[in-house]
Amino acid sequence: MSLALDPAAQDLLFREARTANTFTDEPVTDEQVQAIYDLVKYGPTAFNQSPLRVTLVRSPEARERLVQHMAEGNRPKTSAAPLVAILSADNEFHEELPALFPHFPQAKDAFFSERPAREQAALLNATLQAAYFIIGVRAAGLAAGPMTGYDPAGLQKEFLDDDHTPLMVVNIGKPGEDAWFPRSPRLSYEDVVTTV
Repeated sequence: MSLALDPAAQDLLFREARTANTFTDEPVTDEQVQAIYDLVKYGPTAFNQSPLRVTLVRSPEARERLVQHMAEGNRPKTSAAPLVAILSADNEFHEELPALFPHFPQAKDAFFSERPAREQAALLNATLQAAYFIIGVRAAGLAAGPMTGYDPAGLQKEFLDDDHTPLMVVNIGKPGEDAWFPRSPRLSYEDVVTTV
């Protein structure tokens, strides 16, 4: 049984895509990033929450500040990537729910009046949105290098605030020479899927 999506698009988004470790020096434009966001914002979340926040690190000064919080092995590729995005979860996302979930605007207070509930929901739904963002980068013909090897407290203090929790740092650009490792194995359908 085939999928509705063209095989070339399947390859672009999944089968041929990799986590990139090197990039060319071709810039990534604001227009490309906006096109990525304008596509992936339609990915499903609970209550249509939109807790993902994207901080684009463009200036050399900001890049230097970011690199000092990255794990040692992630520093060179973060320094050299054409664009770096810090993806974070906005723990005050519920303030937008009356507009984003208009058929039940009371959801803001009914489910998310307590900070622990918001943090849990923000983490789950912003992580979903971060995955959509990575697929969107691939859909734009670019490569993504998502990383969680960094000092979270340092990164938060340097670039965010107490209401935003860092999720990952993503290097973005056209893949360079020797950009990725060979494809690692994946679990089979039989290993993952159970029918009851």
